[in-house]
Amino acid sequence: MLQLMKNSLYVFLAACSFGILSSIVKLAYQQGFTFQEVTLGQFGSGWLIMLILMLFFSRKKVKLRQFIRLAGVGACTCLTGVFYYLSLQSIPASIAVVLLFQFTWIGVVIEVITTRQRPSKSTVISILLLFLGTVLAGGIIGANPLGLSVKGVFLGLMAAVMMALFIFFSGRVETALPTISRSFCTSSGSLLLLLLLHVTMYGPSAVLEVSFKDGLWIYGLILGIFGVVIPVLLLALGAPKISIGLASILSAGELPVAILASIWLLNEKVSILQWVGIAVILVGIAYPQFSGRKQQEGNGGIPSESYSS
Repeated sequence: MLQLMKNSLYVFLAACSFGILSSIVKLAYQQGFTFQEVTLGQFGSGWLIMLILMLFFSRKKVKLRQFIRLAGVGACTCLTGVFYYLSLQSIPASIAVVLLFQFTWIGVVIEVITTRQRPSKSTVISILLLFLGTVLAGGIIGANPLGLSVKGVFLGLMAAVMMALFIFFSGRVETALPTISRSFCTSSGSLLLLLLLHVTMYGPSAVLEVSFKDGLWIYGLILGIFGVVIPVLLLALGAPKISIGLASILSAGELPVAILASIWLLNEKVSILQWVGIAVILVGIAYPQFSGRKQQEGNGGIPSESYSS
């Protein structure tokens, strides 16, 4: 049980690290930096840090097949950011964040399909709590749902799918490799795909003309640490040792941190309903942990099958 709690903490902290990104990105936009500059700064800095860590702390040789598989995992996290940032251009942030956080139940569906086992009662209750909390915390109540861009909604849902797939593959692909080696290959895949997308959408100049002067390197470094290095490393440590559904539930910790960061860094106002939503999300995240512990105690210290699967 202690080992499970430790690995769950790794995944939860990875999600919290992701939660800081939205406020940092908004600050970067306020300074006049573009989508291309911010994303290249984030994934470029993250890749460089992972390269340094690998050169100093991991000399394990990675085969080409292993690199390709892990690069595919990195492509999922890259697409999560790209789809989400693009969705924000055509739909309100409150709607976009609710769409993104559909990855919680999508992750559970992926687990059901891959394991061919029905989710436990505690998982279903947790998902319902997370959905309610996300609607409240996202500020969607009172918003006008009419006139939403179909393209924006589709991109938001695609971001959710990519997030769920990233969590799934982080716990299943090449888990025998050292954590740092896996994380470097994953971040390499993210950067390679991002470069390809930028060149395809905006032309080679979108990449060649990016300069880290005028403070971009500061934002890129912060985004690289909290958006690439910390979450990828922690997911590589914790996700392989817990169920997909539990990892998806724990990853919902991103939203409360995102809201708290917007208060501290952007001085944004948060309504009473949003505070209630944050509390409900935290209860939804904690519920499977306490439920599993209670079931284990009832079984005389034997882990519950429904909780571990």
